[in-house]
Amino acid sequence: MVRLVLVGPPGAGKGTQAAVLSEHLKVPHISTGDLFRANISASTPLGQKAKSYLDAGELVPDEVTNDMVRERLAESDARCGFLLDGYPRNTAQADVLTAILGEYGVEMDAVLQFEVPEEELVRRMLSRGRADDTEDVIRRRLSVYHSETAPLLEYYRGKVLTIDAVGEVEDVTGRALQALPAGSERG
Repeated sequence: MVRLVLVGPPGAGKGTQAAVLSEHLKVPHISTGDLFRANISASTPLGQKAKSYLDAGELVPDEVTNDMVRERLAESDARCGFLLDGYPRNTAQADVLTAILGEYGVEMDAVLQFEVPEEELVRRMLSRGRADDTEDVIRRRLSVYHSETAPLLEYYRGKVLTIDAVGEVEDVTGRALQALPAGSERG
């Protein structure tokens, strides 16, 4: 049983690692993007709220995101652990997550921080060839990531495990698994 939060800048390979680690650890990979899409496609009340913000070109407010995560963590497969990707994004969301976990009498086991040098991130994202991935846009996204994530890393001080995320997928996965607290189930 392991409860993890994955953090890392855009282009660090979080999504790829989340999918692989989820299989290794036999816990669900919970991504806020997937939660939004699932709730919107099912036309749940939360999905309809999220859609109204997204359609207006706005960010989905923390309250709606928090409620989606709360519902997802209440599902039976998440009782034995989970891997959160894209949540919490700020300390207010981290406070809510701590409260949700407290209702179950558990806490977060670790925060895996995937670290990649900025020039490597820029190179990776430029090579994807997406129209919106210009160097200026990429550097702006990285700057926003650093300003939003620094307080989160401080919030979870003592639980943050920094993973060198440069290299082959299997190597990065190996480093992440090696860094996990003793007693984490490994598949």
